Formats: sequence, structure tokens, C-alpha cells
Amino acid sequence: MFSALVSRTSFRDKTVVVTGASAGIGRAVAARFAREGARLGLIARDEAALAEVKAELGRLGAKVAIAPADVSDAGAVFEAAARFERELGPIEVWVNAAMVTVFSPVASMSPEEVRRVTEVTYLGFVHGTMAALRHMRTRNRGTIVQVGSALAYRGIPLQAAYCGAKFAIRGFTESLRTELMHDRSKVRVSMVQLPGINTPQFDWARTHLGHQPRPVAPVLEPEVPAAAVVRAAREGCTEYWLGKTTVMVILGNMLCPSGIARYLARTGFSGQQTEKPVSASRPDNLMHPVPGYHRTRGSFSDEAGTHAVLVPAWAARWSLLFAGTAVTAGLGFLAGRLSRPR
Repeated sequence: MFSALVSRTSFRDKTVVVTGASAGIGRAVAARFAREGARLGLIARDEAALAEVKAELGRLGAKVAIAPADVSDAGAVFEAAARFERELGPIEVWVNAAMVTVFSPVASMSPEEVRRVTEVTYLGFVHGTMAALRHMRTRNRGTIVQVGSALAYRGIPLQAAYCGAKFAIRGFTESLRTELMHDRSKVRVSMVQLPGINTPQFDWARTHLGHQPRPVAPVLEPEVPAAAVVRAAREGCTEYWLGKTTVMVILGNMLCPSGIARYLARTGFSGQQTEKPVSASRPDNLMHPVPGYHRTRGSFSDEAGTHAVLVPAWAARWSLLFAGTAVTAGLGFLAGRLSRPR
């Protein structure tokens, strides 16, 4: 079925907008769509980094327009969308991938830091979604893809602000989807929930930890979620879970949240730090971009995988239901056999 969808759906000469496009997952997503023949509208804060990505994608033959903007500024995002419509054509796909985070216990964070993470990582998605809808609804077509996380279902230590933003994105997206269903709109909204990804965020995110932050293992390269985002844009399923870790975290949290919480309390602190102490000269991109650090991959390629299963969320949930039913039926059958008189 997937191969049939691929053959029917092409992104060639379609306009795709990507936020957070200067590094990490956003940059990988832009490259993937460029190879599909799409026209790219790229949004990020660092103009020089965007120019570098534009040149990179131009070598792949893509037509690219850039808009330096902070996604926390709604007006700037709306203006960028209007500009892409004029320069590239009707926006068919919008991918929200911009984010910032702070690695820190809640007790060590300031309210300003939490607000900034929320403004970029949550409200940035809201602004991007609203900008896309402004153009897609009038044509009654288009797809919005939210780059999410397993942390949209399960909060972990040291990333409270980021987890809160990802929870909020899920709630916002689910509400929007019901409104589109009510209107019988053909605009689609998908979420792709991810595990730990090897991006530069662990090199430049603000931290109050004693040691260098790292993604929770096992880790994937950014090209893996990029492929998942393209599939989500192509198929339009409401939600996808990438990787066994994501499936296990989400389903495990549904079945035994207290057990997952205790496990994270034991392992979540050491599992998000390397043995390398944080340098006093370490860059920090929370409030401003960090010149010279924009790249697709981070510092953990030596352990990062290049393949992972991508599961529609409905399929994972039904699998859990069927498994539970089978176990219940099996136990009932066994109990019946044991209760028979010999």
C-alpha cells in the first residue's frame, strides 16, 4: 500500500515550508524534500546559516527561498508564509520543527527560561500552523506535519519545559484536527513522535547540568525522522511513532505510569549526561542563534542508528489491545482448565 501511495503522490514542484530549517531535523527534512523535487521555503533565526542551507539544497537542484525569523514572533511567521506563496507558489506542506530547550532541574531554571522554551517550542508550532492554515483553508488542501516526541506523552527529568511544550503541541493539534473534521476540510494534520535524535541541540542548548547533555539512548540520525516526516506528509495519517523506544515509552506509560516514573527517576539523570564536564565557553542558543554550529548531525554519530520502524499510532494501540485480549483469553482458558474436577 505504501509503494502505491508513493507512486501516486509526488512533491515535485510543490511548495514545502520547514521551520527550524538551519540545523538538525529541520535541515534533514528540507534536504529530503529537496531530493523529492519540492520547492523549499525555509525559516530559522540565523540568516547566514539559512543561506548555507539554501546553497546546499540548490546543489540538489531545488528552488529555495529563505526567511530569517524567530518563530516566537507570529507576525514574522505570517509574513514569511505570504512571501513563500508569492515566490514559490501555493504552500502544500508545512513542517514545524523549530525548537529550543534547557537541560535543568526545575528548581534551577528561571521563569524567563521556561517562557522562552514555551514561546519557541510550543507557540512557534502554533504560529506556523496558523500561518499554514491561512493559506491552505482557502484552497481546501494541504498537510501540516508537527515534529513531536515521545516526551509529548511522558515527561522526563531535566527537560520539564520542553516536555510541557510537547504535551501542549499534542493537545493543540488534536483540538485543531477535530475542528477540521467538523468542517469536512481536506487539510490534514499529522504528528510524528520521535525518540532521541543526534542533532546539534546537545552541543548548544542551555544547560544547568555539570556534564555535557546527550540524547537518551538508543539514538537515531536526523535523516531517519526526516524520512518519517516525508511519509507523514505523503500519507496524512494522524500520528506516527518512530522507533521501538517511542512505542515502548508511550505504551508503557499507558500501562504502568508509576513504574515508568520510578525507572526515569533512577536513570533519567545519568542517561542524559555524558562524562564530559560542561565547558565555561559552551555556546547557548536559547535567546540567540549560535554562529558556526549549524549542521544536520550532532556529536553522537558513533552510536546513532540509520534505520527505525515507523508505526501509525492507531496500529500500535490496536496491537496492544489485541495482545491484552489474547492474554486475558489465555488466562481465562487456563483458569477454566485448572478449575475442572479431575
